Amino acid sequence: MSERFTYGDDPLQYADLHWAVGPVRGTVILVHGGFWRWSPEYFNGPTEAAKLLATLGWNIWQVEYRSLGSGGGWPTTLEDVSTAIDRLAEVPEIELGRVITVGHSAGGHLAVWALGHTGPITLAGGVSLAGVLDLRLAEREGIGNNAAVNFLGGTSVTYPDRYDSASPSEHPVAHIPVRIVHGTEDDSVPMSQSNSYVKAAKRAGQDVRLERVRADHFVLIEPGTAAWAATLAAIVDLTA
Repeated sequence: MSERFTYGDDPLQYADLHWAVGPVRGTVILVHGGFWRWSPEYFNGPTEAAKLLATLGWNIWQVEYRSLGSGGGWPTTLEDVSTAIDRLAEVPEIELGRVITVGHSAGGHLAVWALGHTGPITLAGGVSLAGVLDLRLAEREGIGNNAAVNFLGGTSVTYPDRYDSASPSEHPVAHIPVRIVHGTEDDSVPMSQSNSYVKAAKRAGQDVRLERVRADHFVLIEPGTAAWAATLAAIVDLTA
């Protein structure tokens, strides 16, 4: 069973709650990717994953947000994700259990970035699925047709503070664990993104683990695949 909740006046400011079936194992805040641009291609995959995870016992809070081309970008998209997480605390009669963020691609960026947000929801961990976790590196490598530059409204030379604030690799949240799953055959978001974050996280003393799987960019959110098994294992680990 799913139910839609709004967290603002814009048509894209909503979250779909897929209620857990049976005993609650925890709550997953699921954030889709798309290089911070709206694309049904990126949204439909997470929806199928959300439905399956709900049948396995997790509440799934599937967040939509304003993205590039729909009123998003810096700082609107980040504000939307933070507000959507806070809105979860207002859902009546929900048994949350341990709450974690899970995101794919640019959603992986948003999921790990959100660990630094303070509010009524206590986050127990974050899962990045091929996430864009180092925005300065993404700028240098031109990932997603210069998506990081578009997202932040300019280069790191022009807006260094924006890159400092928005890039998870700049400020790992040491006391909250992160699990990363990344495909070795990913030609959309290179492994260098996850490697860079892991180095920064370890320096900060964060509990971080990177699982490299033989997969492309999208298989990580396709239930039934070997790569999906790694995604599921990361969720189980952080909500146990």
